[in-house]
Amino acid sequence: MKTIKFIAGLVTSLSLVAPAIADSGKDVFNKVCTTCHATGLAGAPRLGNAADWAPRIANGLPSLYQSALKGTPKGMPAKGGHMTLPDAEVKAAVDYMLASVKDAVKAAEAKKEDPKKAEAKKEEPKKEEPKKVEVKPAPVAAAVPAASIAAAAASAAPVVASADAADINSFNRLLKPASKRNLPPPEDGIHDPANDGTHALQPPLTAFGALPKSLSGNRVNWVEAISQKKINPRYDRNDPKAEPIVMDLNIVREVKGSMPDVVYPHKQHTEWLDCSNCHPAIFIPQKGANQISMASILLGEKCGVCHGKVAFPVSECRNCHSKKKEVAKVSVPPAK
Repeated sequence: MKTIKFIAGLVTSLSLVAPAIADSGKDVFNKVCTTCHATGLAGAPRLGNAADWAPRIANGLPSLYQSALKGTPKGMPAKGGHMTLPDAEVKAAVDYMLASVKDAVKAAEAKKEDPKKAEAKKEEPKKEEPKKVEVKPAPVAAAVPAASIAAAAASAAPVVASADAADINSFNRLLKPASKRNLPPPEDGIHDPANDGTHALQPPLTAFGALPKSLSGNRVNWVEAISQKKINPRYDRNDPKAEPIVMDLNIVREVKGSMPDVVYPHKQHTEWLDCSNCHPAIFIPQKGANQISMASILLGEKCGVCHGKVAFPVSECRNCHSKKKEVAKVSVPPAK
């Protein structure tokens, strides 16, 4: 009987907090959705941008809920990668984003035509005007080169819209075309182009010209640049002679499945950073205390605080998954 009373009380308490869950849309957005929906990352519709939301709103609210709960093929993870979120909170976040584009919602509803009016239009007969017959003299046949005929046929052929090549990898925010890498400061979207000081800054392509190359990120191998003494990071802002405290220690995280295990090299990181940059705010220095997943990294948490923003992107899997798994040898008894 105690168990039954406890369950009944739990159901009652949940029904009382239901309105609070519905009001949590903004909180869920700020904690989970803002990474993509505040910036338009990977083509995500931006908060308050009616043009982004209009085609999605046209599909109806159930479709939006389904995309948020189950994910989409274009890269939207189910529940934004937070599978423990209740469905009600996910829907509340969707409602919050839709509230930011109320005008787009109203426009989409206005476009939906009354079915009865649509049927009436179909049944309304069209008045046909009598066609005027114009008699023209027969044209005189002339010799037309075959090339001209082919050209005319080609120009008359319907134009097939080619697929937008930019959308092929739109799910991956880290794959930028060559023309968009290492842009000059006035064009990079980070610096203020109206500030004269921005135009005085050295363009990255000029600055990076002598540095060792990489196939990812901004195409510079920064770790190799340190080992070759091409750059000398300043360890202390006020003291140019301060020496870094370099910790030569590797942390290995075992990974399930066939992927190689992850090796975290403290040496390369402490050549750049002080321990306090990562501990304890990002990583708790205790074994088993840090739950790290690719979903959390892509959402800008844990390793994703830097990687994909100021360090090489997570698309370079082998940079981290660098320790091969040891495969146990199976002894086969000799054939008799």
